Amino acid sequence: MSLSRPAVASETAQRASSPESKDGRRRRSLLLKACIFATGLAGIVAEYAMSTLASYLLGNSVRQWALTISLMLFAMGLGSRLSKHIHHRLLEAFLVVELALSVLCAVSALLAYLLSAYITEVGLFIYLMSAAIGVLIGLEIPLVARLNDFFEELRVNLSAVLEKDYYGALLGGLLFAFVALPYWGLTYTPIAVGAVNFAVAAMLFWSNRKLLHFRRRLMFAFAAVPVLLAGLALGAQPIVLFGEQAKYRDRIIYQEQTPYQKIVLTQWRDHFWLYLDGNEQFSSYDEEKYHEPLVHPAMSVGPAARVLILGGGDGLALREVLKHRSVQQVTLVDIDPAITALAASHPLFLKLNQGALQDGRVQLVPQDAYRFLQDDSRIYDVIIIDLPDPKTIELARLYTREFYALAARHLAVGGRMVTQATSPFFSKLAFLSILKTMRAAGLTAVAYHNHIPTMGEWGWVLGLKAAPANEAALQTALLAADFAAVPTKFLNRAAMVHMLHFGKGVLDQLDAVAVTNELDLTVYHYYRQGDWDIY
Repeated sequence: MSLSRPAVASETAQRASSPESKDGRRRRSLLLKACIFATGLAGIVAEYAMSTLASYLLGNSVRQWALTISLMLFAMGLGSRLSKHIHHRLLEAFLVVELALSVLCAVSALLAYLLSAYITEVGLFIYLMSAAIGVLIGLEIPLVARLNDFFEELRVNLSAVLEKDYYGALLGGLLFAFVALPYWGLTYTPIAVGAVNFAVAAMLFWSNRKLLHFRRRLMFAFAAVPVLLAGLALGAQPIVLFGEQAKYRDRIIYQEQTPYQKIVLTQWRDHFWLYLDGNEQFSSYDEEKYHEPLVHPAMSVGPAARVLILGGGDGLALREVLKHRSVQQVTLVDIDPAITALAASHPLFLKLNQGALQDGRVQLVPQDAYRFLQDDSRIYDVIIIDLPDPKTIELARLYTREFYALAARHLAVGGRMVTQATSPFFSKLAFLSILKTMRAAGLTAVAYHNHIPTMGEWGWVLGLKAAPANEAALQTALLAADFAAVPTKFLNRAAMVHMLHFGKGVLDQLDAVAVTNELDLTVYHYYRQGDWDIY
């Protein structure tokens, strides 16, 4: 196969009418289009993998996806511009680009994890690697278009090349969402991308090996790269675990990347910690100081036969709910089925949540909380919102007036809704905004707090569906709540009295904070302004 213009011109002049010539050129063109389809697939997966990696290691998923994708697109433009300076040996140039992409994609995530154990500014490396990969991706289409120009006229050539690239990108996006990230994670997905680029290069090299000017050098590269990919695949797990371990004080005993989050369990002596995307969710050392205040105040000041838990896939809030004999039915909604599966099967979880997820009164629903409330028609006595902090735009939407109003429509008259409300010490404005927002949604709401040794000072907001609003009456009912019939480890009446009272100045800014709504996610900005560095 010849991909140089003089050779093709000569062949065309000699065998212009040859059916074999036309068929051969068609096959060559189809091979190039198949290659661009594969590179389109690999390119979009590489972009998504780098964006997910940046989100996980640097936090703030919306910002990291926007920055990483934008940077890579800009770098692709640079790569396209650089391609015009390649005048000769287009096939050799394309092969080198694919081999370089194969290596860079394969090592990107592993190097980022490894460097995260030694440097704090790993984001700079991620952005530089993303830019380098973007430049190489940007070189691909112009080179393939120029190669295919020997077989098809410009009008057909450009549309065909771009069409195959976009089709490959669609398949790549689907594969990333439904196969690569859930099953291979950030450990093996970049290596798989590198393997695709290598396969593309290998096909073109083999079909054109007799016509390449640097055949011996390329043969060495084609022998070395698969060895490198195999070595990375074998050593990936220890490298990622080493980088992960540097982020945590205690030994990692379990980790899993799901389509929604990175789950990590660490252990110290007889206690374990759950982290989601690097953020602590609880410690078995003192989790009752979080889950008992979350559940029992709302359960103890009225009927509690039908309960809805939004989040709480670990089963610990559910464990507390089931301690109340009046409970007839509990619906637990968590977006990530992997966390509920882990909580229902892992020995440490089973010991801690007392097998609550297997209780016959419990219905598990793997769905987004907002979507569930929109679709569901049932009425509940108590709604418990046990969701992560509003540290991202997606999560902040679950702390809005619209969300609380939607949830309130599912409450019986006299029903209660409680949400964890982040820290009144580290993020006081976010805490106050949640209180004010719940009141703006039409609920009678009071706030309370407790000190959790492994998490610091923490807060909750409890809302009552009743009219007219009477926060003083609700607070009086909570002060009088009797928890003697519930087997708690921490919570009693004295603790409730303490939790309902705040120190001087904590609630003084309530009038000054803004209500959070879907058009202005104020709680997200308040949360980002919090003094979390102190913690």
